[in-house]
Amino acid sequence: MAAPTFHDSIVEEFRSNGGVVTRPYPDSTLVLVTLRGARSGRRMTLPLEYLELDGVLHIFATAGGAPEHPAWYHNLVANPQVTVEYGTETFEAVARELPPDERERVWRTLVDRKPRFGEYEQKTDRVIPVFALHRV
Repeated sequence: MAAPTFHDSIVEEFRSNGGVVTRPYPDSTLVLVTLRGARSGRRMTLPLEYLELDGVLHIFATAGGAPEHPAWYHNLVANPQVTVEYGTETFEAVARELPPDERERVWRTLVDRKPRFGEYEQKTDRVIPVFALHRV
């Protein structure tokens, strides 16, 4: 069995503390998203930063401003049905990548509230994808 990863420790802390996580940033708001690998079909759980806006949770494929989308982006596009752990609540959802006009509004709200996300945007030439998680 593989050694626990940084993500594993965040998932454990999230589940042990009713959705409260003290890392990686003091202003982090995290959900756990369980999705399926595009090729492997294997289920994986990822701690992802979210923004709740208009009653909808949104997640962001920042990869810290890397030049390419994170691997989970491709998995989510291929398999948008996910399980979301939000605080102590768990629900099924469908992830929808936002079109440019919707994405811009949500992204600007995120950057206004958490300026470090603007730094990620400045590090890359790509448009950082934004997904809405719609409850099933």
